[in-house]
Amino acid sequence: MDWLNYHHLLYFWVVAREGSIARACESLHLSQPTISNQLRKLERAVGGKVFERAGRGLSLTETGRLLFRYAEEIFSLGRELQDAVRGRPTGQPLRFAVGVADVLPKLIVFRLLRPAFQLSDTIHTVCSEGSFEELLERLAGHELDLVLSDSPIPSGTRVRAYNHLLGSCGVAFFGTKSLARRLRKDFPSSLDNAPLLLPTRANTLRRALDQFFDENNLRPRVIGEFQDSALLKVFGQEGLGVFPAPEAIRNEVERQYDVEYVGTIDKIRETFFAISAERRLKHPAVVAISDIARKQLFLGDDTG
Repeated sequence: MDWLNYHHLLYFWVVAREGSIARACESLHLSQPTISNQLRKLERAVGGKVFERAGRGLSLTETGRLLFRYAEEIFSLGRELQDAVRGRPTGQPLRFAVGVADVLPKLIVFRLLRPAFQLSDTIHTVCSEGSFEELLERLAGHELDLVLSDSPIPSGTRVRAYNHLLGSCGVAFFGTKSLARRLRKDFPSSLDNAPLLLPTRANTLRRALDQFFDENNLRPRVIGEFQDSALLKVFGQEGLGVFPAPEAIRNEVERQYDVEYVGTIDKIRETFFAISAERRLKHPAVVAISDIARKQLFLGDDTG
């Protein structure tokens, strides 16, 4: 049996967390040749490279990412062992760090994340919001277990991560009772010259809607543009215009904002992705999110 040297694994783990051998040297109070030599021995033991150059720093290879995940668990267990020996409480909840792209509707985010809170095992969820690019960097830096987004990783990106399609749905429109009754007939042609509240032009959905309106010779009156989807719905709730939202959360939108359904444009699809640093989903919260999304939230939709 080949035995893994845990000193080698520790040095690797620190380098991966620090992002460079130089910073790991400062943390471990060791020389750079010492750590480099130990990393080479670890690579011989596992049969592959664990790091590759990324600018001035280092990034993990696929073997390195697998090794890092196990190293995290091993040293976390080691700390728990020390606490148990010293009489400290054990059984800390499993941490689940998820990043949410700031363009995602909050109701969709809630529906996607709810399974993580319903697991029988204790999960401590840390949810943060930001731009897609920022979240991908944090995923690459092992700060996040998962990123939820309305778009996949673009081709050519330097971040090595994997897209997991959760599902897709059509785009529904909502408005106050008076607006909905007036526009429901002959939808979507009725959107011509109708008051409309839309996401800003940087949003993927907005670009798809603009293209649809151009192709169908529709000229709605855009009353307002919003980066925050929740704020957009509040203005729609007050009757300033009709607004789009994913058809998958139709019931929640009607109930929470006291609005009525106008119609759905099925030709425009809102698609949702879970992005992870691993090809195969392993974290129990991530697996639960993926399963429920496909089997319930987007049930009956063409998820490819």
